[in-house]
Amino acid sequence: MPERRSAYTRGHSQTSSRGHQPTVFCSYCGRKVPKHKCFVQYSGFHITDPALRKEIDRKQVSAGTNKMYACPACARHRGIIMKKDSTGRLVPAKKKVNKRM
Repeated sequence: MPERRSAYTRGHSQTSSRGHQPTVFCSYCGRKVPKHKCFVQYSGFHITDPALRKEIDRKQVSAGTNKMYACPACARHRGIIMKKDSTGRLVPAKKKVNKRM
């Protein structure tokens, strides 16, 4: 039987010698999740129009970014990450079927 691989990969590997990990709250569902299991997403305000960017001074516009944490379930649901099968290929999202009769 082939060895089961993780459905997603994180940039940080959890080791046994790290001890207690801090927990954070998921920004979408509010679930309390260990920080090493979360996926980080940044949201903010960006002006993409070059003409408007020249007119407005950067000091007048507060363009801060928010750091948002997503638990693995919310990250899969919102498309931040995609699930992989046992061979390492991306699994397409399931199509919803309306079962009205």
